[in-house]
Amino acid sequence: MKPPVARAGREPSSAPGRQRPLAELKILRSASKLQPTGRPVCAAIGIFDGVHLGHQQIIRQTIADALLHDGLSLVITFDRHPNAVVAPDRVPPLVQPLSQRLRAIQSLGVDALLLIRFDAAFSRQTGEAFVRGLARDLGRLRSLCVGADFHFGYQRSGNVELLRKLGAEFQFTVHGMAAVSLNGQPISSTRIREAIRRGDLDAASQMLGRAYALAGRVIKGDGLGRQLGFPTANLDVAGLVLPPNGVYGAHVRVGDRAQRAVMNIGVRPTLRNPEPKLCVEAHLLDFQGDLYDQELEVTFVARLRDERRFASLAELQEQITRDAAEARARF
Repeated sequence: MKPPVARAGREPSSAPGRQRPLAELKILRSASKLQPTGRPVCAAIGIFDGVHLGHQQIIRQTIADALLHDGLSLVITFDRHPNAVVAPDRVPPLVQPLSQRLRAIQSLGVDALLLIRFDAAFSRQTGEAFVRGLARDLGRLRSLCVGADFHFGYQRSGNVELLRKLGAEFQFTVHGMAAVSLNGQPISSTRIREAIRRGDLDAASQMLGRAYALAGRVIKGDGLGRQLGFPTANLDVAGLVLPPNGVYGAHVRVGDRAQRAVMNIGVRPTLRNPEPKLCVEAHLLDFQGDLYDQELEVTFVARLRDERRFASLAELQEQITRDAAEARARF
């Protein structure tokens, strides 16, 4: 798999000097907690699943506005996809868990992030009431930046037209940013999900503006990998879109360290479980340590093979040995 293609005029999302530990990003649960002390506030609003090139354009416009007006840059997002509350049967599988999304946003260099709890009460708030509340709580709201087709508020009552109407009243500028395109088609979270599902991780990486990475917290498994001599870290990836089932060579980030790994996504057919369960597990090469409850971030290097059933656990063990050797050769 090739790394994402660099684009002229675009600052990489992990540019030197712009990253800060997540703990240093000012994360607010209420707009009134920002306390800008008289400085104007420039804000971006969105779900930002994937924080792809289009999202980055919106956030960077917000940062540019803040620099221009000697203000604070603020990203406003939600703790879950709104459909989880308003249309539970239509929740899309996400590109990123919340923790990974926050890291991607903070890497762009914003001053603060407002993380709104999207619950039933919030879902009943109209778009106009939401913006009026922001204008009141943030003090000097100088600009709002959203995607051109962004809708928000009860029954999708808020849009760019409403923002411009309220902007004239409260004296803030509105940017309705057009989508960024790749190969003649607009980049979107939906398009990235489709690329990941079909295993086109190069295309997903190009739309993200960085290598696609799958993140999840390590949970307890059944210990089969350890029994076979290849202990694995089992990842909680509930609610996330996944690449096709199979075995991959991968880099796994553990804190600030990168480890080489063999990654398996699948239902482990050799076990002949009558109720097979999808598992995402990584065997970290040349690693010893306890990873439970840590979040791992997996960057896929190469697909090694399809998942398949073996006649016995001994045959599976032999194949895993070959997988590890092939992964080392690929690295």
